[in-house]
Amino acid sequence: MKWMKHVALATALTLSAPIGAFADTPADQLIVGLSMNNILTLDPAAISGREATGVIANLYDTLVELAADKKTVNPGLASAWTVADDGSITFTLRDGAKFTSGNPVTTEDVVWSIKRNISLGLVGAGVWSSFGYKAGNIDQLLTADGNKITLKPAQATDPQLTLDIFGKPDASAVVDMKTAMSHEANGDKGAAWLKINVAGSGAFSLTRWASNEMLILTRFDDYWGEKPKMKRVIFRHMPESQTKRLMLEKGDVDVAIGLSVPDIAALGKNKDVEVQSTPSSGFYFLAVSMKDERFKNPDVRLAIRHLIDYDGINKSIMPNYGTKRLRPVAEGVIGSLADPDYKVDVAKAKELLAKAGYPDGFPVRLLTLNEPPFTDTATAIQATLAQAGIKAEIVQGAGDQIYGPMRERKFEMLVGRGGGGQEPHPHSNLRALVINPNNADDAKLSGIIGWRTSFFDQQLNDMSAKALVERDQAKQKTAYEDIQKRYEELVPALQPISAVVDSVVYRADVKGYVNHYGWTVRLRTVSKQR
Repeated sequence: MKWMKHVALATALTLSAPIGAFADTPADQLIVGLSMNNILTLDPAAISGREATGVIANLYDTLVELAADKKTVNPGLASAWTVADDGSITFTLRDGAKFTSGNPVTTEDVVWSIKRNISLGLVGAGVWSSFGYKAGNIDQLLTADGNKITLKPAQATDPQLTLDIFGKPDASAVVDMKTAMSHEANGDKGAAWLKINVAGSGAFSLTRWASNEMLILTRFDDYWGEKPKMKRVIFRHMPESQTKRLMLEKGDVDVAIGLSVPDIAALGKNKDVEVQSTPSSGFYFLAVSMKDERFKNPDVRLAIRHLIDYDGINKSIMPNYGTKRLRPVAEGVIGSLADPDYKVDVAKAKELLAKAGYPDGFPVRLLTLNEPPFTDTATAIQATLAQAGIKAEIVQGAGDQIYGPMRERKFEMLVGRGGGGQEPHPHSNLRALVINPNNADDAKLSGIIGWRTSFFDQQLNDMSAKALVERDQAKQKTAYEDIQKRYEELVPALQPISAVVDSVVYRADVKGYVNHYGWTVRLRTVSKQR
């Protein structure tokens, strides 16, 4: 009890200290300032977004870990794996791994976690469904035998992509089955409890979470892997960029995530801090709902394409947040096409709107997160839309206030971020943005942005499925090029604007912080050199 009181006191002092009260954060604690607006749950099956993924990656483990270089798959809870000729993957579970409850990690936990994900149909289930896995077949395709776990393919696919799924926390985080099920209510497989509690085997355990205030992680001393160098990690909710900058300059936080462009530029001149900018995954985008009668009309969608100042947004708003990218697949992957030459053309947009029956434009609600670069991007789009008579009312809010209506297909227009890319393969983006296996409302494929926007094209679905299993590299390259061309011709419900870049600023004495394109920054490697 005395130890717990000391922990509570130390934490309280750290969190309550006024700006400038001390020159440095504690040597054994990492203080991270970021917006927590999009951290809505701690259930790995329900998370989405960079911030939530980054937290979960430190509380839960996966069978494999995707390296930051985009080239390597490293062992996680699996010590080894083999891929059979038919695409089946068999993992060997490592010995000695424990959950923070003290329960051993078993193959039963691994299998149950994935089946739970699929059966609940939450965000992570969308990844599995895009590969053909569903509640009706997963029992036959995913099995455990001793210390082995085997997944058979549900459909023809690239085994490398299937392997990559086992490194994604939203799809494959391993949950302590006994602990979760001890809190089951009404058949929810512990979902209500896991929303605010953790049952993982990660390098850190959860000490406290106060939504949109703070999140405290404590080192798990019985962790099976590399022991964390920090005793504690404290995430502090700081949605305002200036607050994060001031706290970083004074040494009151160690790491700042989500700073504005001017603040990053200013801090780049400060010898006491370092800036790390790396290509990430996904895109900043403008999306419309094709359930809305106006946006069902391709002429209206084409008009909007002509009312986005792509160059202006990327030059003035996106530095350190993103780089111009107008295609639905990341640059550098097989078959990636160069950007089309889209420009603002108000006259053309007015002509298209008149053709569609809206000569005077129309009002629309434009949803966006209340933080940079979303608000500035929304404001820029609002200005160019207005030139053609589209009067956008910007509605700002936190994560669930904005993405919630999109997941329920009850929105009109939205500036957002997402779109896969956690695996360096075009299918990773297409799976999130383009492919929509079932456009029915009751399909509830909320993890698929194509479904959220009600965009559906069976030909694109078929083209993507065929490209995925093409073994001739030249033919596969052509297939992915053709997919991008058809997507452009259809004038889809979502227009990428910028490929996400993650810029993190931290004190110069922080060592071992490695940004990750898949948002899985593992803080066990971080130390302070003092």
